[in-house]
Amino acid sequence: MPVSFGSPAELRWQSIGSTAVSLAERNQASQIQPQGTGADGARVMAEDTDSACCGVLDAVLATRHAGVRKLRLRYELVGPADAPVVFVAGGISANRHVAANAFDASPGWAQGLLDAGRTLDPAKLRILAFDYVGADGSIDAPIDTADQADAIAMLLDALGIDVLEAFVGYSYGALTGLQLASRHPARLRKLVAVSGAHRPHPYAAAWRALQRKAVALGQLQCADEQGLSLARQFAMLSYRTPEEFEERFDAPPTVSNGHVRVAAEDYLDAAGAKFVARVSATAWLRLSESIDLHRVDPASIKIPVSVIAVEGDRLVPMSDAAALVEGIGPGARLRVLRSPYGHDAFLKETDRIDALLAAELHGASRPAPIPAPALESIGVSV
Repeated sequence: MPVSFGSPAELRWQSIGSTAVSLAERNQASQIQPQGTGADGARVMAEDTDSACCGVLDAVLATRHAGVRKLRLRYELVGPADAPVVFVAGGISANRHVAANAFDASPGWAQGLLDAGRTLDPAKLRILAFDYVGADGSIDAPIDTADQADAIAMLLDALGIDVLEAFVGYSYGALTGLQLASRHPARLRKLVAVSGAHRPHPYAAAWRALQRKAVALGQLQCADEQGLSLARQFAMLSYRTPEEFEERFDAPPTVSNGHVRVAAEDYLDAAGAKFVARVSATAWLRLSESIDLHRVDPASIKIPVSVIAVEGDRLVPMSDAAALVEGIGPGARLRVLRSPYGHDAFLKETDRIDALLAAELHGASRPAPIPAPALESIGVSV
């Protein structure tokens, strides 16, 4: 039986207007200009240049588990105004800032994949991304990937975007893309789902449950940051592979102040510290839960879907990716990537992921540009 969260026609939401992001949020001055009227009649306001738009949409959404909620959807839209729109979404701690642009020159979470000459080059495509519902910690109640998909449909209405040329989702973004394809199939022509499936694997769900218990223990001890840091460090072990750790951290332990410290601990501590500096415990807990609430009936997806799986991914095993493709049917195909980086391969294997995107979005490969210096990504995956 198809999994149902209520038909899109029954969804009740109301846009209550949009406002420009503040100068403090962007840390950069620019002129605020009206962007017109969305399909729902809401006035859309945003900071705007010739090729980049950064804004905030205030709206109301009937969520799956948390009831009717006021939302503030923050987004970035970068690229030529007349170019096809591609939505890009990452893990639960990824955000609207995918790559450097006119409003924020800092590298985004998928910076290398949007460099000049890449498949997702903003000079040729219009790239849209947003902050996930609940990412600001404002919802302390269960959140569902269906809510994320419905919020994206709302945002597309407000921006006057009838249909996306494609949705490219990595990890949690792949789950959201599957929900969008199931619930709002008219809003996208093609889906590329990387390291994500139609349901959470029980092993991965158990791992996340233990991470949430670490956060809860920290909260009981008035040590929220320490609990969240520890949860993140546990998570890093699920994102990466034993092979990578053997290559990077195969060194004898040290003894300091009467305690043994292994070689990987500095790396894990740094990952935890970086994470807690930008993510609240509430946001992480609720988005972590939303992964385990995720369910999509593959047979409900009728648009073309490319599923990219990573061999050795312990969170989204190959068997689940294959089951997803089989469930969708002739409109889907599976591509397999071998990488020592496991679930985090989409962050680390820039050239290979770009080649796969070129084949899946354009039906052909293209020469890879000269790679930029690698960025160490330790805080973006689910």
